[in-house]
Amino acid sequence: MSSDTRDDPQFPLLLRLHAITFGAEGIHLCELRAPHGGELPAFTAGAHIDLSLPNGMMRQYSLSNPQAERHRYVIGVKRDPASRGGSRFMHEDLRVGTLMRTSLPRNNFPLAEGAAHSVLIAGGIGITPIRCMVDRLQRLGRSWELHYGVRRRAEAVFLDELRAGPSQLHLHVDDEAAGALMDVGGIVKAASEEAHLYCCGPTPMLKAFEAATAARPESHVHAEYFSPDAPAAVEGGFSVRMARSGRTIPVQPGQTILAALKAAGVEAPFSCAQGVCGACETRVLDGVPDHRDMILSPQEKAANATMMICCSGSKTPMLVLDI
Repeated sequence: MSSDTRDDPQFPLLLRLHAITFGAEGIHLCELRAPHGGELPAFTAGAHIDLSLPNGMMRQYSLSNPQAERHRYVIGVKRDPASRGGSRFMHEDLRVGTLMRTSLPRNNFPLAEGAAHSVLIAGGIGITPIRCMVDRLQRLGRSWELHYGVRRRAEAVFLDELRAGPSQLHLHVDDEAAGALMDVGGIVKAASEEAHLYCCGPTPMLKAFEAATAARPESHVHAEYFSPDAPAAVEGGFSVRMARSGRTIPVQPGQTILAALKAAGVEAPFSCAQGVCGACETRVLDGVPDHRDMILSPQEKAANATMMICCSGSKTPMLVLDI
């Protein structure tokens, strides 16, 4: 059992794995609490935390429990057959009682609580942040509907909870529809113009959602990605000047900005290293980034005020960053 007590500004919370429960086939629900009880930092629906696993890996998991709960964080972990060690470790090696470092909750997928109507679309393990949103919308008395797609019914987590009480659940099971996927385009088309639409799930679902919502106001469309849809910028051939120290670091071909900084001994926050978590977001003071992340909106990318240094590069010979 870990007894990690080091101070880490990126992972300031030391939490204990309080319980592991069966969520659905291939999915564990892991409950984290403070070792000696007490309240945890608040979070909002759609938030996630970064975990520093005892095997040295860092992974991001959405919080699924109600945001009103301050005594615990609950995450859902799907066993991925192609796991590079994250989900496999969480399923096979992690034990109740283990102490783990985590980040503070961060939300790149916030809920618009004042929306006239919310259309929630989830696929597989993408239900985890959506489950938290459902609870919040119910507590606020807001109008909502949930479209939840899984390959097989046995893989549907939170099903009993979602069906309890006043439910607007529409469950789609691929195997019970002759293998047909959920009609994301049809769901979006049927939504009212003032509705806010949310999607979290596998890449094909997110791509269908992007295409279906292309003509809708950007402010009304919300998506959460688990993986990037573009390779990291590793062309190199430019330099990064750190404004706080005045130091200039060359970024060589084959390197990301983050890799170049680390090679030069510069400590910079990061977690996923794929541009999907937002941990490495850095202010841009001069130059034009080559954005490759899944966090910033098209408008934010055009503004070039910030960038994700783990995956994005530069379109100019020099980038000046607030580091």
